[in-house]
Amino acid sequence: MTSATVPRVDVRRAADRFATRVDWLDSKHSFSFGHHYDAGNTHHGLLLVNNDDTVAPGAGFETHPHRDMEIVTWVLRGGLVHQDSEGNTGVIYPGLAQRMSAGRGILHSEKNDVAPVAEGMRGGAAPVHFVQMWVIPDEAGTDPGYEQREIDAELLAGDLVPVASGMGHDSGIRLRNRNAALHAARLAPGQSVQLPEAPYLHLFVPQGTVQLEGAGELTAGDAVRFTATGGQRVTATTHAEVLVWEMHAGLHG
Repeated sequence: MTSATVPRVDVRRAADRFATRVDWLDSKHSFSFGHHYDAGNTHHGLLLVNNDDTVAPGAGFETHPHRDMEIVTWVLRGGLVHQDSEGNTGVIYPGLAQRMSAGRGILHSEKNDVAPVAEGMRGGAAPVHFVQMWVIPDEAGTDPGYEQREIDAELLAGDLVPVASGMGHDSGIRLRNRNAALHAARLAPGQSVQLPEAPYLHLFVPQGTVQLEGAGELTAGDAVRFTATGGQRVTATTHAEVLVWEMHAGLHG
């Protein structure tokens, strides 16, 4: 059997991630990123980046380029201002899914939303906490694209729901990869969801504590890489959120 067909559940702890810390940014990298490089930790399935970022008020990533990448941003707390060279602009906040297709090339910036908002959850003086995830597209050199959609109501029901998908799900946003889908759930204590089955899964716990069937407790920042397995139940022991990538191909097919 190849490595892709050997069932494996690989737990990765939060403290073992690469870290980038400067005065305005605390970023944790699940995979090799930037100057952090480990030849044995470059991706899982189609997922190349899973960055857990906290950005200080009034700060952020200045304009920079991307190419041939599907970039999904999921905000946990605060508000993140997006602007790009295609004229797209807006504030991403908890429950609003966003996908940027870099295509043949795009420039964008991402900064903490410091403008006060009446509800107090989409900006103000607090840091913004978000997870940014990158997968490769099916085709290189396509037109850049952008999509966002409010899906908070579905998540509040405690189900595992598609956030972004190229697999035909009735998802919040579409991915330009026919073998990948991102699911998310917000869980109250005692609530559980069942993982899909796929050649590759990536489970990330951005906040809270859960129990993974057969593997035990996972806390904020922990991740699990599944190969040739799935169907396990994830049960919250505190209020928690989970992000699950379902991938039916690897990086090389």
